Amino acid sequence: MTPAPLRYRSDDEDSARWIGFPFREGDIVISTRSKSGTTWMQMICALLVFQTPDLPAPISELSPWLDWLVTPRDEVYALLAAQRHRRFIKTHTPLDGVPIDPRATYIVVARNPLDVAVSLYHQGDNIDRDVWRERIGMAAPTEPPAPRPPVREWLLAWIDEDVDPREQLDSLPGVMWHLSDAWARRHEPNIRIEHYEALSQDLGREMRRLAAGLGIEVPEETWPSLVRAATFDQMQANAEVALPAPAGILKDGRAFFRAGVSGAGRELLTDDELAHYQERAARLAPADLLTWLHGETFG
Repeated sequence: MTPAPLRYRSDDEDSARWIGFPFREGDIVISTRSKSGTTWMQMICALLVFQTPDLPAPISELSPWLDWLVTPRDEVYALLAAQRHRRFIKTHTPLDGVPIDPRATYIVVARNPLDVAVSLYHQGDNIDRDVWRERIGMAAPTEPPAPRPPVREWLLAWIDEDVDPREQLDSLPGVMWHLSDAWARRHEPNIRIEHYEALSQDLGREMRRLAAGLGIEVPEETWPSLVRAATFDQMQANAEVALPAPAGILKDGRAFFRAGVSGAGRELLTDDELAHYQERAARLAPADLLTWLHGETFG
């Protein structure tokens, strides 16, 4: 008997919204940790499904975030029920918190956790907290927040933070929890794990692989325009279409696609600090996952 999905909750997410979701044949569920390539994979799926850079609606409408409390559950369900194209749905919930339906394909995107952390840090400065709290019905704080430390100091603290991964999914233990669960399922026929670095090194190759895995045929002459539309430069230029959040939550839409490069986390650490990170990671995830996750060449 398949165990019931775990429930993950935060101030703005609740994975229980997946319970009872009516899946369709061909559904795609994009399950990632924050700042691991979620919007990138949503854009890639949109381009493969519609086979044109001229998408019919913004990504936030084409690929809604099902468990985000900003939008009422019934509204998200109604939006997805009305869609006639192949659906691709966003979640930050690990696979053990989502119903695994044999009609659906689940894509988990993995990124070097140090780069995830640096992106999280900068993303924190780009969120309008007042608008965000208003959207989820949270009261304003009674005192101003403490100033954040510089990014290097923050990263070192993030590496050492000892928390329950199920309670803080954007912590290092949380990132490893999400990826370890997906890694253990990687041989299941409807589970795919994509590496952010592989997408960065050869976007065209990886898009073709993904299309084949999803059973999507793309005319050869169409590929160049699709690959170009999935680059960071083009996504930043078309931020009004590519942004995953409603207007107002992000201070600067273009800044959401800040850089997208790999290695930003490693560059902040000394050799000893990097070795400490590796020792910490080794206690949180299996060795074969870490070898793959921290690899630098994909082919």
